[in-house]
Amino acid sequence: MSEKVFNKVLAANRGEIAVRIFRACYDLGIHTVAMYSKEDELSLFRTRADEAYLVGENKSPLGAYLDIPEIIDLAKRRGVDAIHPGYGFLSENADFARACEEAGITFIGPPSDVLGKMGDKLSAKQIAMECGVPVIPGCSEPLRDGQEALEKAISFGFPVILKAAAGGGGRGMRLCEMPEDVIPAFELVKNEARKAFGNDDIFMEKFLVEPKHIEIQVLGDEYGNVVHLYERDCSLQRRYQKVVEFTPAFSVAPEVRQALCDDAVKIARHVGYVNAGTLEFLVDKDGHHYFIEMNPRIQVEHTVTEVVTGIDLVRSQILIAEGKPLSDPEIGITSQEDIHQNGYAIQCRITTEDPANNFAPDTGKITSYRSSGGFGIRLDGGNAYTGAVISPYYDSLLVKVTTWDNTFAGVCRKAARAINEVHVRGVKTNIAFITNILKNPTFIAGGCHTKFIDETPELFQLGESQDRATKMLKYIGNIVVKERDGHKFYDAPRFPPVTGNRPDGLKQLLDAKGPKAVADWVLAQKKLLITDTTCRDAHQSLLATRVRTRDIVKGMDGTSEILSDAFSLECWGGATFDVAYRFLHESPWERLDLIRQKAPNLLLQMLLRGANAVGYTNYPDNVIREFIKEAARSGIDVFRVFDSLNWLPGMEVAMDEVLKQDKICQAAICYTGDILDPKRDKYTLDYYVKMAKELEHRGAHMLAIKDMSGILKPYAAKKLVSTLKQEIGIPIQLHTHDTSGNQVAAYLLAAEAGVDVVDCAISSMAGMTSQPSMNAVAAALQGTERDTGLDLERLQFLTNYWEDVRKRYDSFESGLQCNNADIYRYEIPGGQYTNLKPQVESLGLGSRFTEVKENYRLVNQMLGDIVKVTPSSKMVGDLAIFMTQNDLTPETIVEKGESLAFPDSAVSYFSGMMGQPACGFPKELQKVVLKGKQPITCRPGQLLPPVDVDAKKKEMQAFDPDPSRRAVLSYCLYPKVVEAFVKQQKEYGYIMRLGSHVFFHGLAVGETNKVNIADGKTLVIKYLGLGDIDKDGMRTVIFELNGIRREVQVPDEAAQKNIVKVPMADPEDKSQVGASIPGAVSKIAVKAGDRVEKNQTLVTIEAMKMETAITARMDGTVDTVEVKEGDTVKGGQLLLTIK
Repeated sequence: MSEKVFNKVLAANRGEIAVRIFRACYDLGIHTVAMYSKEDELSLFRTRADEAYLVGENKSPLGAYLDIPEIIDLAKRRGVDAIHPGYGFLSENADFARACEEAGITFIGPPSDVLGKMGDKLSAKQIAMECGVPVIPGCSEPLRDGQEALEKAISFGFPVILKAAAGGGGRGMRLCEMPEDVIPAFELVKNEARKAFGNDDIFMEKFLVEPKHIEIQVLGDEYGNVVHLYERDCSLQRRYQKVVEFTPAFSVAPEVRQALCDDAVKIARHVGYVNAGTLEFLVDKDGHHYFIEMNPRIQVEHTVTEVVTGIDLVRSQILIAEGKPLSDPEIGITSQEDIHQNGYAIQCRITTEDPANNFAPDTGKITSYRSSGGFGIRLDGGNAYTGAVISPYYDSLLVKVTTWDNTFAGVCRKAARAINEVHVRGVKTNIAFITNILKNPTFIAGGCHTKFIDETPELFQLGESQDRATKMLKYIGNIVVKERDGHKFYDAPRFPPVTGNRPDGLKQLLDAKGPKAVADWVLAQKKLLITDTTCRDAHQSLLATRVRTRDIVKGMDGTSEILSDAFSLECWGGATFDVAYRFLHESPWERLDLIRQKAPNLLLQMLLRGANAVGYTNYPDNVIREFIKEAARSGIDVFRVFDSLNWLPGMEVAMDEVLKQDKICQAAICYTGDILDPKRDKYTLDYYVKMAKELEHRGAHMLAIKDMSGILKPYAAKKLVSTLKQEIGIPIQLHTHDTSGNQVAAYLLAAEAGVDVVDCAISSMAGMTSQPSMNAVAAALQGTERDTGLDLERLQFLTNYWEDVRKRYDSFESGLQCNNADIYRYEIPGGQYTNLKPQVESLGLGSRFTEVKENYRLVNQMLGDIVKVTPSSKMVGDLAIFMTQNDLTPETIVEKGESLAFPDSAVSYFSGMMGQPACGFPKELQKVVLKGKQPITCRPGQLLPPVDVDAKKKEMQAFDPDPSRRAVLSYCLYPKVVEAFVKQQKEYGYIMRLGSHVFFHGLAVGETNKVNIADGKTLVIKYLGLGDIDKDGMRTVIFELNGIRREVQVPDEAAQKNIVKVPMADPEDKSQVGASIPGAVSKIAVKAGDRVEKNQTLVTIEAMKMETAITARMDGTVDTVEVKEGDTVKGGQLLLTIK
């Protein structure tokens, strides 16, 4: 046997192993040649070779790497001396080795005759038996068909396993646990084997329960020398493919490990094995071992052996193929005793698979990639880099991470650290899953077996990938794609100064002495006390409730100092609750937490809609009570409780619970009508006095006059307050809106009459549909006995801040240019007045806004002049729009309404679900609206069954694995809104820290923005511009993230209008059969009209060399088939329907 020198080596493979071969060749000074398929023309391995050539141009993606004549022809034309087959593809194909030999090209592996014997599992088992090595019971000849497979399975006893004779790498295997599994599995394995290996021979063997999978690495030269390089524990598997491998297999008894090594060498010597190979064994619980197969090639997991022995296996393969003995200095093995194990090594395979979805392979572009490193870390990759496109055609391996340490516990920690340093964005990976394995106590103790993954559900408790940067870029990308009409820039706001001197406020008195003490203190004051509404009703009324928590909180340190003498800070409840979820993508509970933290001295006040809580309908009593409990626990001190119809039964549950929580119960009377107009005799002074006395009798600590429409005229305010002060003994607080421009005067006259507290907003957020200006009221009362005590100079700091912040919300301004006294005619609440115009415009009625306002007035008259505040005011607005849309009048609505479906809010109102109005319902209109439905006359909460909060939590777990109690309570109020919020957070992450101009308008081209995503973690984001649109209408948006180019794809609505989208299956509808993974349709087993049974295989999808059977979820008849064989489908795409 003569030695030869290779000048040029071809790697007949792709990806990671091709790169590994090239590196070994470079170390030996050998020129390298790559071959690649059309689908691999952008793959990294192609550029790592000295030369690279396209093969299989007209072949399938797999067929390109299985075309023996073309590969041999390429090698001959390019003067290749040797071919390294790597693993998989043709690495165990004896015909390929023989073709190399006949062409005068060295096959880097065993001779073709040895490969034929040992690459065939049936032949290898026979040889093992000749050597006296135990094997698992199984068939000795390939199975003819599924029926023979079933007969053999019954004779061996279940479970059994079907294997492709030419298989390897976990390909072509299926476990059968019951007779009905056998025939379908046989067909799948046969098809898989034919495609992956070009050989569809199948055999069967008995399946051992909970064995360990141990393999022995051997090296043999052409001179009869064979050695082992010890064992590897490969028991951690899924789909019979190894996931994590390590050496040494310390949990197997030393004498068993030695026996395994001895038997491996015995078999290799018996067949005259040359080159690198692996003999695989199963070891049962009693320590008995059974030979299962030989892999006559290099293994994926060879790296752990290299790390602990210091022997380069791939280089040794090449040197042995050149005819060098094991004792050659470049190999360095003169005898078995030269090989030693040093420490422990683990190999983890990072793949683009989704463990949460049955390891479905994921495809797409890697938008960001960062690798790990450090002492004892080795990386072997071939497909992982930023911009790499992961296709469905090949193995899902991205990178192999091999770690070394001198203890097993140490190598587990190091491996966990190393794989978590690997940063992959754009495709799903199994990193979290592998981390769970490495931290699992059973794994660390060496106690895993081949079914461990299947039997350990906690490995799949993966949690959500943070990937905060990508999610945030996607959010910004969505905004910049939608908003392309110019871009505004804003200066930083003038933040109110913080001195660090924050005096105690009424919060401390409440906590120390309770609500009665606060009420008594208020009554004893000469000065007029102020409630600041800037953080709630002011922005709700001016800016459509869109002010974000970030902007509120950033001014709160200064607010808590400057307004330490205020009565309270109204900052929560009302419409701000659901809008925070719906439009601002933030939790209102978190807003409350942050305000409470920043303003520990102020009383925090909320608006509570009685039986509606912070919703728009009635809720069961237990929901109201639980909500109030949680709000009180979270920091609300003052609950302003009202009913939208001034109906006391609608307030009683909420008032009772506030009193039980020992918080300030501020019961509200909603003001409507005009007590100065003797013609309006429905809501008289006597009406308000009687209601006030009843609320005091029911335990209210304070009375609020809630003038939600701003129609309490100045002298009416004086008259009402002075009368109430004579009739009740609790403090009175006045709330109004300045739509008319009269309400500063109303406050001044009310102050003269003895009102205790008034609601104001900082002047830059005051006036119009908001509250009167705090600055103006404070200035007007300076030097009088009712002086507020507020420092006007310091109030200006808050004015400056909110003036700057408000600019960021200019797109939400109502468009009202001046105060308008027509509010006395229409009586539309301030917040609704602001929102009504955009609502009307969105319905295409913008030119008829005046008509809508007039209809609002007419609806109110039709209903008998009712109290109008959310939700009753919304109902009036909905009916006004409804009348405008349908050209109805008060005279025709009853007649024409018979055939019309009224708005839901109107149906709810006339059903009695909003309570009972003071004058009852107009009977004819009620009958037309309800269309036979019977209204209720009692409190709705009495009829609503209690909500099972624990059941609601379980319901939420379908989309939120661990919902908090607050989240569950919010879900009870707004189920769809909360579900959408949770899903939005999963998609875009925690975006509350984004600056408001970026949140609403995105970034301008070239603009850089810094975002603190967590304490001590800052993203530097620069927007570079828009890229191309793909065939699905997805627009590429280009950024720099921390100085590194990053692309994200977001939907471009304009482009998607012209795209025909593939139908997606509804996972809840069993008649719709969807693709469980993306891939190619390799077989359709049925046609329209065929009768099918539940669990019958309908379609087979091939992805990454694995076939997945798509089965029926119900009995029935195939209705439509939406795809054809060869189609590439998306995950979830509709394949066929059953009826």
